[in-house]
Amino acid sequence: MRTEAEYKALVENALEPQLRSLGRVPEKLMEAMLYSLLAGGKRLRPVLLLAACEMAGGTPEEALPFACALEMVHTYSLIHDDLPGMDNDDLRRGRPTSHKVFGEGLAILAGDGLLNAALELALKAALRMGDIRGIRAAELLARHAGVTGMIAGQTVDVTMEGSTPTEELVSYIHTHKTSDLLQAPMEMGLTLAGADPAPVELGRLYGEHLGIAFQIVDDLLDVTGDPALLGKRTGMDEQKLTWVALKGMDGARKDAEAHVDAALEAMKDLPWDTSFFENLARASLKRVY
Repeated sequence: MRTEAEYKALVENALEPQLRSLGRVPEKLMEAMLYSLLAGGKRLRPVLLLAACEMAGGTPEEALPFACALEMVHTYSLIHDDLPGMDNDDLRRGRPTSHKVFGEGLAILAGDGLLNAALELALKAALRMGDIRGIRAAELLARHAGVTGMIAGQTVDVTMEGSTPTEELVSYIHTHKTSDLLQAPMEMGLTLAGADPAPVELGRLYGEHLGIAFQIVDDLLDVTGDPALLGKRTGMDEQKLTWVALKGMDGARKDAEAHVDAALEAMKDLPWDTSFFENLARASLKRVY
């Protein structure tokens, strides 16, 4: 398998060509989409997809359009999250957010455009493959990003803001708002490689627990993080249902560690070398941005 940096480079080099491959797009819309899409970041989701595919014997190059599609979905969600009607943020990855640069209307359209471009890319790649693997991967992307997945978590996050946190509510938000888009790359990558349902489910469990741990660490960084490293303001979650609000700092750290342990446990029964994913999960507890 390749290194995280090598997978990330594959994605970085493919994002703009993949988006432009869809055809002629209004110039201002393309500018707005690329502004957010090429703003950097960890590229964690597409890296997971490519690594899961290669781990199970698949070809990262064949999976690359799906990885780019997933990153487009993630980017659209960030553009919309930053809007005044949601989190009302003016910084993302150290730069002004989309609506600060292009105005609220074009930022909404840029997010809409990336979502639709993602599904078009995934479905076109599925048609080229000529078998059920690509269709399944496209369905997984739509489901995990959709009204029973990420959007469900975002809805509860927005509508319940200011409520008393309960473990059921906070778990629901974390599982869907963040974890769904980390389950998706594991399931998609393994499915594209032709893996059987049992390993795909273990991959999903890994993504689920990694995603919850990842969000708990995000909650902690909103309290303790360095805005210069994070590329955004801290202290934005005071009214939100977070793990810190529920369990406090020490309790949140312990729960993040428990979810990483559960993610590692899911890897144990896979018939391949899972060290890439084990190292990534452990490193997630120590990240500072």
